[in-house]
Amino acid sequence: MIFVHQPNACASTGQPLLERRLLEMSEPIPPDALWIDLIEPTRQEDHKVEAFLGISIPTREEMEDIEPSELLYVENGARYMTGRLLCRVDTDDARLTGVTFILRDNKLATVRYDDPQAFRMFVHRAARPAGVLLTGEAILAGLIETVIDRAADVLQAQGERIDRLSRRIFAEHSDPSARNAELQDTLRALGRHNELLSQQRESLVSVERILLSLSASYRVSKAPREIREEVRSTLRDLQSLEEHASFLSGKIQFLLDATLGLVNLEQNNIIKLFSVMAVVFMPPTLIASMYGMNFKVMPELDWGFGYPMAVVMMVVAAILPYAFFRWKRWL
Repeated sequence: MIFVHQPNACASTGQPLLERRLLEMSEPIPPDALWIDLIEPTRQEDHKVEAFLGISIPTREEMEDIEPSELLYVENGARYMTGRLLCRVDTDDARLTGVTFILRDNKLATVRYDDPQAFRMFVHRAARPAGVLLTGEAILAGLIETVIDRAADVLQAQGERIDRLSRRIFAEHSDPSARNAELQDTLRALGRHNELLSQQRESLVSVERILLSLSASYRVSKAPREIREEVRSTLRDLQSLEEHASFLSGKIQFLLDATLGLVNLEQNNIIKLFSVMAVVFMPPTLIASMYGMNFKVMPELDWGFGYPMAVVMMVVAAILPYAFFRWKRWL
């Protein structure tokens, strides 16, 4: 699919805005299109945009290449920048998807094979009067800024979930029987949080490369001051998010260690219970073994109170170790 974004004016206020519409395959690309958004494009759609902008649209395989030379480069006067954005965060299928930004002659083209939330947020923002400056460079800067805003929202929501998980881990529990199952659920939740956080950090690193490349390019090309300021501000925001992501990563590691420690404590309690039972029943077993021997001369066998005496001895022999453990507070 090809979506084109053209400058327009608000009917009520007359302020400029960016209008988005789906381009049919039979339609030509409008000459005033500032942003061409390709979503899962076919080869015919690629050729159409290539002919309009005089560029080469990278394939999906090329976009997934992790070589730095394939992520940021200039070719035929066009600047190619590929980043990995996090999408489907609100589902169980969160993933990173490659997005290529191509800037040439103040026109922007984006190529993607998924639908990150940041794109929908920016489209909504750009459709408002004076939502964005109507240049390709400004659209690119605003789009990347929205990506960072979305990353901040994701990290904030993840931090809140981690805080709730932390309170649950260290809360008092009145039902020890359900503790093991809860700890297993906690370990799985920590694994999911860590995976999502790793993906978000990888996304931030790829976007940081784009911003650093843009910042260096804009200094050389003497881009408008407001664009350069926006790029620098976005870069500072991104770096602060990276620090926050590192903090959350450390917190997850702490909670993981704490959870594993609690699991070990639960296992130790079970082993301790079996050890105490073995010690408690050892003296009665010894007494029963003694009177179970088949010797002809055993005076106690002829006693009328021999059996009750043996039973009392076994009970006392079991109670004494148990009382000792309770006195030592080992139970």
